Order: sequence, then structure tokens, then C-alpha cells
Amino acid sequence: MYLVITEKPSVGMSIGKVLGVETRKEGFLEGTDCLISWCVGHLAEYASPDAYDSKYEKWNFEDLPILPDRWKLMISEDKKKQFYLLKKLLLLPELEYVVNACDAGREGELIFRQVYDLSGCTKPVKRLWINSMEDRAILDGFKNLKSSKDYDNLAKAAICRSKADWLIGMNATRAFTNKYYKLLRIGRVMTPTLSLLEERAKQIREFQKEKYFNVEMDCNGMLAVKKKIFDEMQAEELVRKCNGADAVVTGVEKTEKKKKPPLLYDLTTLQRDANRYYGLTAKQTLDLAQKLYEEKLITYPRTDSQYLPEDAEATARRVITLIHEKYHPLGPFDEPKQPFLKQVIDSSKVTDHHAILPTEELRNYDLHSLKETEYQVLFLIAIRLLMATDQEYKYEEISVQVESKGELFEVKGKKILQYGWKLYEECFKNDQGMAMEEFCASEKEFPEVIKETIFRCVPVQKTVHYTTPPKEYTEDTLLAAMETAGNKDFEKETEKKGLGTPATRASIIEKLVFSKYAVRKGKQISCTEDGKLLIEVVPDYLKSAALTAEWENKLLEMEKGNLTDQSFLEGIKGMVMLLISDCRKLSSEQTHKFDTRKAIGTCPVCGNPVYSGKKNFYCSNRDCSFVLWKENNFLEKMGKTMDEATAKALLQKGRVTMTDLYSAKKNKYFNADLVMEIEDGKARFQLEFPKNTTRKKEN
Repeated sequence: MYLVITEKPSVGMSIGKVLGVETRKEGFLEGTDCLISWCVGHLAEYASPDAYDSKYEKWNFEDLPILPDRWKLMISEDKKKQFYLLKKLLLLPELEYVVNACDAGREGELIFRQVYDLSGCTKPVKRLWINSMEDRAILDGFKNLKSSKDYDNLAKAAICRSKADWLIGMNATRAFTNKYYKLLRIGRVMTPTLSLLEERAKQIREFQKEKYFNVEMDCNGMLAVKKKIFDEMQAEELVRKCNGADAVVTGVEKTEKKKKPPLLYDLTTLQRDANRYYGLTAKQTLDLAQKLYEEKLITYPRTDSQYLPEDAEATARRVITLIHEKYHPLGPFDEPKQPFLKQVIDSSKVTDHHAILPTEELRNYDLHSLKETEYQVLFLIAIRLLMATDQEYKYEEISVQVESKGELFEVKGKKILQYGWKLYEECFKNDQGMAMEEFCASEKEFPEVIKETIFRCVPVQKTVHYTTPPKEYTEDTLLAAMETAGNKDFEKETEKKGLGTPATRASIIEKLVFSKYAVRKGKQISCTEDGKLLIEVVPDYLKSAALTAEWENKLLEMEKGNLTDQSFLEGIKGMVMLLISDCRKLSSEQTHKFDTRKAIGTCPVCGNPVYSGKKNFYCSNRDCSFVLWKENNFLEKMGKTMDEATAKALLQKGRVTMTDLYSAKKNKYFNADLVMEIEDGKARFQLEFPKNTTRKKEN
């Protein structure tokens, strides 16, 4: 008897169907010699600080840093039922071994190992590692199960990544929240990504619009232009000089240009195109791709490779034929072009998973049964395969120089020599596709121009233009920026660059939006005022793309066995110690820089601002014990509380006249001055009457 554990119920059902394990039980499937159950995503997570010590329930700066010696895992309430079922199955005495069939990647490894370790199971583990949910791929995978030990380094990297996020997030968030009197969420990858958004926002805020002019010469429908003249008088003088004069072609330059086909999709490039063409967020695209994967229509989506291994060539060739049969991308009489698969085959550039492809399940699948967004993502992946395996796009770039009255104007154009992969791109942009001849007709060719051609009485005019600021990020361009962030700081041979991984970038963007540090407006995503505040106070090393990318490289080195988990975590702990030390050095002026609270007065003990809290008026200096309680025994005995006006007067003058004080002993009301004195850093009160005789004193 063996147990298969998947990441999601739908994957468990698919595997069960292929293996013939289809008897439904509550939370699992049962066969003659096999059980299949699932994790429902992350069942376990590292416990919050208060699980280690109750003192962490309060966010006190002096309790930082929080560096667990022994890490605790917790099961969320809504997932406990499934965890205890898995634990029961894992501890069955008749169980011979367990198959880890969670998604084949870092997160899948983490999800399985946390559940396995928490259950106390000691049975041998085998690993199912597949790129596709097709029946054949599943069967082949089970025939070639790997040893779980082959993925120990991957598991270490996954665990270290999770611990690093916890250490930075928990400590930095508490430290900065404490010091700046405002909830400031810090993330190992989230904060550098926010920094990208704020840097762009700053460029837009500081942009100064400039007016400029183009002078255009109409040569029988061909516009020759002198561009970007910032002096209007110069532009007008040029118009007066050349308007109505003859012009002659003084030069014609032709240069052959080539554009290689795009590579196949990895997850990030798929997310970028889905955002650009369909307005889908990165998370929506990931979720849709995961659904298509579970429906067996595409290969594993959480990949960072854009190439195929050599043994995938025959499959890709069959899939290309299927795409033409299902979609007819070049029109109703579509005939497949000869694919050039060698340009996407490179086993050395494929690690755990190859590029995203449609599968042969396309053959019998009713694509009309898909939701519109599912269909769109699948269509993107299908067309990308056709584009990536087609010929280069070739054209002739033509530059024509035209002279009039000694002034040179220029006009540029191109002549298509070979459409190649561009044909599929243009057909994709048309929802219904178009025939080749329609596309060719839509390309306006540059007219043939001969040197020394003369144009008579040429009209000339100036046009007004303005420089434009940088554009707000879209998720497309933000993902591109995340992917390349910090690249300039790395050697060319560095394997992994950028912020996060293809599998985590979508969740990072979602966290920024959820935390209200970023906001979506249509396709655009921009930094909020709170986001701007956070970036202004966070030190450079916490918002450095290069540093975060370096950590990601170290995790990859760990996966290869070239770096120990202890070494990596010591580096993270060192970063935590540094940020706590830096926060401790912040001056009062710095920490109150963004304080939106309004001070009611100055502390008579240390001179720092005093603010109104829920139950008291407190000194902003956490090392100072001065406080005025809104409800205190001295005033309550006389039917009074400490309101803001009273507190302000006491802080300013040390005394305040109070009316309608009640004496229970005499059962009558009276007036007196409330006087505050400071003893050992604490407030003490007494009453003084008009004749300056003390009537009541606090004990």
C-alpha cells in the first residue's frame, strides 16, 4: 500500500483517474493498493511570534530581534480537518511508502515536507516530477519515480526562503511600526518592488513638460521632417525659409534588418502578454494557467525556462499541427508552415521545467467549454509556439535625406522582405485571424525613392509637440522591471537575476495592493501615498533590488548543493540585526517625521510630545514613564475624568481650575485648582482653593 499526496484536490482526481484509483472517500481516494489525498495548498505555516513567547503579543521594540532557535509550524483552523486526515493516512501501519505528487517546484516541495514532518511519518518518500498532467506524462512519471533525497537541496532552499521572509517581515514590520507610529509592512521582495513603483512615481512628479516643434515638408505625400526644435523662433524661421521652395533627395540609405522570433513562454512573459493584451493581472494569469494545467491542456506553468529539451521536439511538432487544426490562425484555408524547432531546443537552458506549451489533449478537447479568460490564455500559449518556431522577420529600413535651401530633412520607412513570425503576431491581434494576403495588403510599403529626385514648390509647416513623462507601470512593465532589477550589478554569467521568481511575482504584486501600498487603475499600477511614506523611511539595503536578487541566487546555489542552509540564514539574521541597530539610532525628529498625530503638549519629564491615546495621554518617548490617565481614582472620587482640555492645561501651566467637583462627604459641589507635580517621573495631583489652602491631596 502506498499513499500519493498532491497539492490540490483536482490534481488528485486527475492522477486517480489515470491510476484507476477512483473510489471516493471523505478527503481522499481509495484503490486496491493505493490511496490518494491532497494538501489544499499550504496547510502549514510558520507560527507568529506570540507562539514562541506571550510577550510578543505586544509590539515592543526592546523585544526585537525575534530569532527563533526552533521553528514552529502551525495549521490554520480552516485546514486542520484535512491535515489530521493526512496525518492519519501517513501513519497507517500498512503503508509502505509515500509519493510526493505536489507541484514540481520549490513551493510544492515545501508544502509536502511541512505536512510530512508535522505528521511524524518516517516512511520512505518517492517524488513524482512531471511537466504535464497528460495521462501519458502521469503514467511515465509513476514508472520513473525519483528518490525524495534527490530533492533535499530544493527543500532546503524552499524552507530557507520561507524563513527568510518571516525573519525580515516580522522583525522589520515591528521595528518600523514601533519607531514611526504607523503600521509599516516590510517584505524581503515586496519592499524593493514597491521601491520600483515609487521611483517611477517620483520621475512623473518631478517631470517638467517642455514644448518643442517639428517642421514637416510634404514631398508628394511623403513627409520629410526635422524633429525636436525647442526654439519656436528657429522653427518659424525654418518654415519661412523653405515653404514653397524646391526640395531634392540627396541620399537614400537602405539597411537590411532582422528580428528573431520571440522565445517560448515562461511564466513571467506569459503574465506580461496576458496583461498587455487582455488586462489580466499576474495572479489571474497564474491561476488560469494552473487551471489549464490541471485540465491537461498546457504543461507546467511555474517555469522560468523559455526552451525545450531535445526529447520534447517530436511532441512539439505534433502540437504545432494540432494548433493549426484547432485554431486556423492564418484563415479558413490555413496550411501549417514548416516549423523551425531547433531554435527553441536547448537542454542546457532547461532546469526543472521546460517552457510552457499546449499539450496533445487539444485534439479532443472542446475549447468552447472553456471560460473566456481560460481560452485567451491558452490561445496566447498556442500562438506563441507558432511564432517561436517560425522564421525571422526581415525588412529593409530606408532612410531618405531631403534638402531644401541648405536645410536637411529626413523621412524613414521600411520594406518587408520576409514576414516570418510577424504574420502570426499580426493575425493574433485580429480576434478572428486574417488570411496572409489580407495582412500583406494591410502593410503600407514605403514608396520607391530615387536619389536626386526633385519636388517642386514643397509646402512646409511646423507642428507643436510636448515632451511626455515616463508612463505609469502596468503589470506587464512592472513584471519586466522585477525580472531585470539589479541586473547591472551582476556578472553576465549569473544565472538568476531580478526580484522574486516567476512563481512568486504575482503574489508580491497582490500583497502590495492588499497592503494599500499600490493601487490599480485599469491596467496601470502605481504607488500610493502610504507606499511613498514607506519607501522614504526604509534604508537602502531593504529596498535594494540587487541585494534581494543576490539572495535569490544564493537559494539557487543551495538547490545545487553549493551553499548550506545555515550559511544563508546566518546572512539573513545579520541583516535583521543591522536593521534593528539602525532603527535604534533613529532620532526623535526622524521618527516623528511622518507622525500624523497631533500633540496636545510637551512632556514635563523629558520634553517629548504628548499624545492622546485610547485610555490616556502618553509621552511619545517609550523610555519615559510619564502618563495622564483619562480615568483615575483622584478625579473619579469627585465625579470627573481627565479630558483633553484639562490635560493640555496641566502640561502647559501645571494647574487648571475645575468647577463642579463633588464632595461625597459633604454631599455638595465645589470649585478648586487641580495642581500637577512630578515625582520620580510620574504625575501627582493635589487641590488648591482660592485661599491657597490645600484641601485634597493624592496618596
